[in-house]
Amino acid sequence: MNQRTKPSEVEAPAGARELLLQTASDIMREGDIVDISLSELSLRSGLNSALVKYYFGNKAGLMKALLDRDMADIVQAVDALMAKDMSPEERLRRHIGAVVDTYYKTPYLNRLLMRLVRESDEEEAHRIADSYLTPLSRAYAKLIKDGVRDGVFRPVDPQLFYFTTTGACDRFFSSRLVLKHCYDTEALTEELRDRYREHCIDFIMAGILAR
Repeated sequence: MNQRTKPSEVEAPAGARELLLQTASDIMREGDIVDISLSELSLRSGLNSALVKYYFGNKAGLMKALLDRDMADIVQAVDALMAKDMSPEERLRRHIGAVVDTYYKTPYLNRLLMRLVRESDEEEAHRIADSYLTPLSRAYAKLIKDGVRDGVFRPVDPQLFYFTTTGACDRFFSSRLVLKHCYDTEALTEELRDRYREHCIDFIMAGILAR
């Protein structure tokens, strides 16, 4: 073995980094938590937990990498949606539906984002905001401006609208204890997701449409 080659590079199977990230995502989704144990991560993934240090530095680095993976997908999807040739109303309806689908898939995401911003140093917190929150905020501002220009949206504060939409879509999927104790179910089924998607679209659009 080449003396410059680290043991981890030899022992790590192809796709190990991605498998660690996906396994961490699965654990947090299934457990309705924003943390993992390295022992469970190792057991579920079938990989040596030492690979976390190799790929990410530590568990905090793994959490940051997971946030980057998930948030980058969202920003790219929003950019693609904003580039499509469609009316502001249709664009917003599709966006709200996509936000619900995102939180169904990754219900931990908003909590993880807030946790990392809170626990990171100033430089890292600004990196997260500049990479993911600012682009989304600008997209909301443009979307609302276009809708007001076309006479289909009321003039509303884009910042407040961001919190309204994110809060409505996120809260449902991060409230499994409420579902369990008040509604006797913990199952986040596709049928429930579809019902909530339509519910959010109807309620949010009713608040911004000019008519």
